Amino acid sequence: MNASTDIWPTELRLHKDRRTLSVTFEDGARFDLPAEYLRVSSPSAEVQGHSPDERKTVPGKRNVEIIEVLQVGNYAVRLVFDDMHSTGIFGWTYLYGLGSDHTANWQAYLDELASQNMSRDPPSRRA
Repeated sequence: MNASTDIWPTELRLHKDRRTLSVTFEDGARFDLPAEYLRVSSPSAEVQGHSPDERKTVPGKRNVEIIEVLQVGNYAVRLVFDDMHSTGIFGWTYLYGLGSDHTANWQAYLDELASQNMSRDPPSRRA
């Protein structure tokens, strides 16, 4: 599957608390993706950089919410978070990968935070 059009969602639903985006795909796969996970995994250049060496670890997003889900053509959505991050374009294949690899990706993120002495909590909530 090379193009984002190879995988099609049948439903995107932002939960009322704005902390989870549920995505169902036509192959029957369904993923509940936490807003924090989507924010720290944003495909934006701000997070991913322009090469793997430039990727940033994003701390302090435990309480982030999604305030808007905007359709981008028929191939993606742009998520707007309450910290005003809005530059990531989440293609269908990217969202599918985030869902199917959630456990491993999340553990890698937690490990990165720990190795850099960073926290999931916003600065005002850290001890």
